[in-house]
Amino acid sequence: MGFDAQRHVVSPTGASLNLYTRSAEGNPRGIVQINHGLAEHAARYGRFADFLAGHGFHSYAHDHRGHGLTTAPDAQHGRFATSNGSGRVVEDVAAIHTLIRTERPGLPIILFGHSMGGLIATNYLVRYPEGIDAAAIWNANFSAGLLGRVAQLILAWEKFRLGSDVPSRLLPRLTFQAWGNRVPGHSTPFDWLSRDRDEVRQYIDDPLCGWDASVSLWQDLFDMVFRGADDRNFTHIPRDLPINLVGGACDPATDGGTAVADLANRLRRMGFSNLVSTVYAETRHESLNEINRDIVMTDFVEWLAKKF
Repeated sequence: MGFDAQRHVVSPTGASLNLYTRSAEGNPRGIVQINHGLAEHAARYGRFADFLAGHGFHSYAHDHRGHGLTTAPDAQHGRFATSNGSGRVVEDVAAIHTLIRTERPGLPIILFGHSMGGLIATNYLVRYPEGIDAAAIWNANFSAGLLGRVAQLILAWEKFRLGSDVPSRLLPRLTFQAWGNRVPGHSTPFDWLSRDRDEVRQYIDDPLCGWDASVSLWQDLFDMVFRGADDRNFTHIPRDLPINLVGGACDPATDGGTAVADLANRLRRMGFSNLVSTVYAETRHESLNEINRDIVMTDFVEWLAKKF
């Protein structure tokens, strides 16, 4: 079944956010607000929403700026905004959370993000720690370090030479293409996403997936990476907030899940005491589209059942 409703929600940023929702079956236990990854869109999370609905959780999932069917005057396809894109994409998430609290008052809200969505969710949590009852950050990498700073210099050079609203020429080679080449025996450039060939083919055939991000979008992503890499930004987040981290041991985008484990270790050092971190063996980047997705989703709803 997947999502059961679709509409557009106007954000205070001026964006018209394409929003999918799925109502829980039976007595609702909470709401999962889904943030999708880079160069994809929210409709791809319909199976996940269906699974959550069967376990009593509503789902809200919108296309981020520059993605899917969302439109904004300052965000053409492939970019967040002409300026302050990282801030505007977080404000759009805040608009969805305001809508959720209006439509589903009293239910706990679980903030969920995959990959780029994990960067966005973390940056939202840093800025708006109140009103979130749990956070799930999956397949996100905040361990850019020195290479991330080099990437920022490359992007600054590209912006100077090419402009900010054109696709980056170098970052795709350092990310998507490099990750694809790290999969032994790969048959497509996107085998790094999943071992499920049908899922990879659907991604490749989807005109809303797999495109090259603009220079400005990459700059916004690294802004979010380094904001999430600074422990000082987590000061106001409750240390007992339930946090669920997931990675794949064969995911080149997170260095085989090492970046996920690094985040877990950082959070524990900062005193976060209600944290679960799992790196699944043989799993690539898109946990929800992997051949072991039923195990991954079942583990998640079992974790939710213990909390709500």
